[in-house]
Amino acid sequence: MDTTVLITFLVYLVGMLVIGLIMYFRTKNLSDYVLGGRGLGPGVAALSAGASDMSGWLLLGLPGAIYTSGFGGAFGGWMAIGLAVGAYLNWQFVAKRLRVYTEVSNDSITLPDFLENRFKDKSHVLRVISALVILLFFTFYTSSGMVAGATLFEASFGLSYQSALWIGALVVVSYTFLGGFLAVVWTDFFQGILMLIALIVVPIRALNEIGGWDAAVQAVGEINPAHLDMMAGLGTFAGVIAIISGAAWGLGYFGQPHIIVRFMALKSYKDVPKAKFIGTTWMILGLYGAIFTGFIGIAFISTQDVGILSDFGIEVVTENGVQMLDNSEVIFIAFSQLLFDPIIAGILLAAILSAIMSTIDSQLLVSSSAVAEDFYKAILRKKASDKELVWIGRIATIIIALIATLIATNPESSVLDLVSYAWAGFGAAFGPIILLSLFWKGITRNGALLGIIVGAVTVIVWGDFLSGGIFDLYEIVPGFILNLIVAVIVSLMGSPSSEIEAEFDETVAKLKE
Repeated sequence: MDTTVLITFLVYLVGMLVIGLIMYFRTKNLSDYVLGGRGLGPGVAALSAGASDMSGWLLLGLPGAIYTSGFGGAFGGWMAIGLAVGAYLNWQFVAKRLRVYTEVSNDSITLPDFLENRFKDKSHVLRVISALVILLFFTFYTSSGMVAGATLFEASFGLSYQSALWIGALVVVSYTFLGGFLAVVWTDFFQGILMLIALIVVPIRALNEIGGWDAAVQAVGEINPAHLDMMAGLGTFAGVIAIISGAAWGLGYFGQPHIIVRFMALKSYKDVPKAKFIGTTWMILGLYGAIFTGFIGIAFISTQDVGILSDFGIEVVTENGVQMLDNSEVIFIAFSQLLFDPIIAGILLAAILSAIMSTIDSQLLVSSSAVAEDFYKAILRKKASDKELVWIGRIATIIIALIATLIATNPESSVLDLVSYAWAGFGAAFGPIILLSLFWKGITRNGALLGIIVGAVTVIVWGDFLSGGIFDLYEIVPGFILNLIVAVIVSLMGSPSSEIEAEFDETVAKLKE
């Protein structure tokens, strides 16, 4: 790696650690550590939600998927449409109600905490099951970030995959361990800005390099005409399944703990409209930037000199007479190295790390919060001090990161595959329950509990043990639907207590103030 690139990259890493150290001294209690004391402004909440949402797959996985299949297929334009719509609806319908309801319901600071308080579950079963689901799927989600980090360090520094994996894990764990939620959201805020700039600059520069949009479309069409047709799959059963699967990613937003915790942390529910505008704009620009990066890359890489690519450590193969990247997920890295001077290249590579770190830190924080608040305090030591709980959270951060890193030691791991599995798990387990909890007074504790279990189990069974035909449908779809059906039917067999109904009414009344 060029020395200038390396220095730029290291300056960025040091800056993130400094933020973590500053926030260490501002973290006084568990509420500060896991929710920042409910003091987020709309801009910080929106950008940190977007950055923690998008992760390394926005700059690695999604461009790589578009590079492989163009605008067609499940992971092409349909996926981006589903995500953009889902993110908007999440801000529109969930954010305000959840912010108010979590405060009304005994000032809940984690998702399992809210579910227990919402349904007045004295047995703690709902809290424990929810926390277990969070730990299970976040371990895989965090692992996807570790893979993305290793891919970046391996491609940029020439390190072995294993060395790159452990270095990346060490950096992210360090500032999350120190500063908790405040460190996470403020690093995410700056990382979100950097990611957006990178996703605008790279495709524009690449497009200029190959002669404009018309030239790119013509070149891609000559390579494979199907890459230009988003509707190509409608003529076959498999194609319809793929399109539904891509659009269904939007369902996942309603159940992602690391995203909805930003709603809970807002200073006021009245900040939601401004945050929604900022977050949705960021999301659309980021998604289009990632899509165009992958699409333009199809034309660009096919015409590059193999010797020049090799000098930058970029490996290519020939498929159907077309020169292609051996690993499609490094297309953004390839553009950064080939088209920009060392300082800009260093900043762009830092943007990739931003995407990776901004999600891993949020996932580690929510997971460690589940251990500290939902296991340790709720079950083992109900009178534990805030200082003790913060340190339990920090220790949990290290342990969870270690497990996720061990899962990621397989160099054949795909960032997008790991993200897909975890995204489906959260969306199917929590999405319907969050929506019903916020908008339906009649949902009961048993309905919520069985719905969560059915949603999570469906994703595991459908994704791991079934394949072919209808079973190629993205597992979030059957998981979400079955969860919703079970939760409604079971709830109709019982009725919520008057205390639960009164709290629901209080929340609705506050929203009208």
